[in-house]
Amino acid sequence: MERGAMASNGVNGSPKTCTANGTCTAGTGIQGEFNLSNFEDGVLSSAFVVGLLIGCPIFASLSKSYNPFRLIGFGLSVWMLAVIGCGLSFSFWFIAICRMVVGIGEASFVSLAAPFIDDNAPAKQRTAWLGIFYMCISTGYAIGYVYGGLVGDHLKWRYAFFGVAILMFPFIILGWIMKPLQLKGNEYNNGGNVHCSSEPESPKMNQRSRFLKDMKDLLREKTFIVSVLGYTAYNFVIGAYSYWGPKAGRNIYKMENADMIFGGVTIICGILGTLAGGFLLDYLTSTIRNAFKLLTGAVLAGAIFCFSAFCFKNMYGFLVFFGIGEVLVFATQAPVNYVCLHCVKPSLRPLSMAISTVAIHLFGDVPSSPLVGLLQDQIHSWRKTSLILTSFLFLAAAFWFIGVFMKSVDRYNEEESNEHASESGAASDTRTGALPEGKD
Repeated sequence: MERGAMASNGVNGSPKTCTANGTCTAGTGIQGEFNLSNFEDGVLSSAFVVGLLIGCPIFASLSKSYNPFRLIGFGLSVWMLAVIGCGLSFSFWFIAICRMVVGIGEASFVSLAAPFIDDNAPAKQRTAWLGIFYMCISTGYAIGYVYGGLVGDHLKWRYAFFGVAILMFPFIILGWIMKPLQLKGNEYNNGGNVHCSSEPESPKMNQRSRFLKDMKDLLREKTFIVSVLGYTAYNFVIGAYSYWGPKAGRNIYKMENADMIFGGVTIICGILGTLAGGFLLDYLTSTIRNAFKLLTGAVLAGAIFCFSAFCFKNMYGFLVFFGIGEVLVFATQAPVNYVCLHCVKPSLRPLSMAISTVAIHLFGDVPSSPLVGLLQDQIHSWRKTSLILTSFLFLAAAFWFIGVFMKSVDRYNEEESNEHASESGAASDTRTGALPEGKD
């Protein structure tokens, strides 16, 4: 929701403009108050990834020794303070730094929430549950458009950040007080507060060496690499759509209420598409290969509809085709994250989600927002800019198509079975940290 509000015309605003005869119109929102170019404005949307890059691997590594809910509670507390800082900002660099810290807080949640859902969902409905979770992300973004537009138009853009921070507060409390639950494949003291594992840890397996070993194991997973490459190309487009969509719609189709229209379309299409993708994969039988088939078909069809949408001169034709395209591309959310969770050992799932999140932002929506702004500054045509951007969805389809033909193994139960075999063969075995690894 915070990102959607940030992208809304009510909060993001528009720069100061001057005509040839010297008549100037004052800018609005963040872009107008700090006199930002489209490139600088795009940088603000991407600044949070710096915090994600730092925070995701750290929280994923700490989840092996600390209770995940306490880590989430701590991270969301940092997030709330950073969002308040955005509302109090007095310069471009101050709000940029606050956006970076927002990323650190967000890192605690994105690394740990999906593995928790994967552990606790019914076996035959795991992808559907993941779909519901990722539906909330796209829906929150869309609600942010509407919320930011309303608050920015009736109050000031700063109040949009204060309101979002207040909404987060109850979830921070829940993160600190909820009963701890252990993630499959990880160990920590199951007490009420954040604890390090009570078992002694070998010096050779300290946090740093364990993280490096886990990274090496993760990057050996070819299925994971292909999945993330496609996800990155997909996010390159979706990130820029999310940030520049209302502004492009207002300029191409003269939408009077671009925030409301884009917000409404994204809410409906995000809910339908994300839920449909999760339930459809469960219906087809949740396997990694079926997930890649669904990813390829959905994003390819979605790319065709979205590309065609921007060719329409009529706003209503655009909205129909773009809406169908969004339903199809949002259907990828649950399947792609299912692949990231199930192509690795259980103990690597937090790290898998962390690195996936860092990659899709670092190489996806982080460069795409400023690059699209830079492209628009050069060609001055939102229609051409949008068509060039949409073409990257075809690249995502190509990567995921490769995954259909790869030999992939669902490793969800791998460590559990190896652990049981170890215990039956050596009853007196003592463990000193990480769980036994599955065989490659």
